[in-house]
Amino acid sequence: MIEILRTGPLATIQDLGRPQLTHLGVTTSGAVDTRSFTLANRLLGNQQTAAGLELTLGGLVARFTRRTVIAVTGAACPLRLDDRTVDMASPISVAPGARLEVGTPNRGLRTYLAVRGGITVAPVLGSRATDQLSGLGPTPITPGQRLPVGTPPTAYPIVDHAPQPHQPDEPVLTVLPGPRYAWFRPAALDLLTTSRFTVSPHSNRVALRLHGPALPRAVHDELPPEPLVTGALQVPPDGQPVLFLADHPVTGGYPVIGVITTADLPLAAQTRPGQHLQFRIQRQPGCRT
Repeated sequence: MIEILRTGPLATIQDLGRPQLTHLGVTTSGAVDTRSFTLANRLLGNQQTAAGLELTLGGLVARFTRRTVIAVTGAACPLRLDDRTVDMASPISVAPGARLEVGTPNRGLRTYLAVRGGITVAPVLGSRATDQLSGLGPTPITPGQRLPVGTPPTAYPIVDHAPQPHQPDEPVLTVLPGPRYAWFRPAALDLLTTSRFTVSPHSNRVALRLHGPALPRAVHDELPPEPLVTGALQVPPDGQPVLFLADHPVTGGYPVIGVITTADLPLAAQTRPGQHLQFRIQRQPGCRT
């Protein structure tokens, strides 16, 4: 068991989510920064789908009831195991009764804690992920909770450290023109790629809400609900873009001007409220210039 003593601002159980259920109205959900999440599992010899904890702005304190090995990745936090400092992105041996303290990251937003064998709460629709939009999966972690851990895998860690990418102060996200980019005036894509946008405090696992210059539309017709994907950049009537993350709805009623590339989604996942970001366009053949 992992005994939770303190959670910080938000701690949830996550895995790689519920793919291929959108026809039922269920989004994939799962870890927002899948690159950091899967790295934590690989460091321990776990299956990449093994469930772990996603921590928002750190703050977790936990006690382990048996000998195990853990790994912490994502937004870099100061880590203490009992009376010693331990490293991010490394397998960490934990003795029975040991206490882990996760501090607050200086940059980045989400940190991942994996344990050998994974967290084995009951799955819902094939996943242990907490979906904050639909309410599917386990509720957010609370102090006093005890989380079961599965049988350790037969594979063993083969590295002692895996350097992680540096978290930029002002990330630049690559965006592909979206299915409704023609609904916007030509100046809209120019504004999108030459302006700085600020992440709103109202952002969460569903979406980054951005403040910047309004993106002007050329077409003002009503749009019937259309499918959404993670990374979709939707523009409501106020012209302020909304970048959808892991817990996004499966459909949306506003035009999508662009979609963030999969490679840059981890950068979006680690931006925090008040941080600035920019976009660069990656045009495809046949797109309007």
